[in-house]
Amino acid sequence: MVIELTKRQEQILQIVKDEGPITGEHIADRLNLTRATLRPDLSILTMSGYLEARPRVGYFYAGRPASSVISERLHKLLVNDYKAVPIVVSESASAYDAIVTLFLEDVGTLFVVNQKGYLAGVISRKDLLRASLGNKTLEDVPVSIIMSRMPNIITCAPEETLYAAAKKLIDFQIDSLPVVRPSEDDPKFMELTGRVTKTTIAKAFVELGSEPKV
Repeated sequence: MVIELTKRQEQILQIVKDEGPITGEHIADRLNLTRATLRPDLSILTMSGYLEARPRVGYFYAGRPASSVISERLHKLLVNDYKAVPIVVSESASAYDAIVTLFLEDVGTLFVVNQKGYLAGVISRKDLLRASLGNKTLEDVPVSIIMSRMPNIITCAPEETLYAAAKKLIDFQIDSLPVVRPSEDDPKFMELTGRVTKTTIAKAFVELGSEPKV
């Protein structure tokens, strides 16, 4: 968890950066505070990894905790920068067409669009498997019958963080999120601009880990 530093804690860090190693008594003197008043702040900064304390020596600046840096970086990654091309089928396509598209594109989820190209539904491997277990000929089964329909679809927006999208994937136990934005012609319809999958999140995580240390 990333802690939000108070103004006094920021002052303490700056003093230790400039003058460390420095004792708690000297930090207290610099801030015109008592050692007892300062003790909770020093404990928080030490436990959080910002400072290191050495007996009979004083406090050293340890730098920002890795967890703080990673978390801050994660919350700056935007869906729009990582989204993949959505794999779509027409609302009038058959379940057989959807299965063929699913395997040719090697994806687990297809997005169904209506005649105007707006998002109409989502169809998964499970949906197609369920349809194939029946006695109907798949060429005669339209995807509109077996898909999950709007508005009962979990979506994300281009300006959302990748972290928020990843949390939706986990919370709702789904494999893919359509990236949408309201249509300029009619805001109640959603334009499909991309997709976010677990693979998207994995690629971003690998990229984050590959960044050079500073």
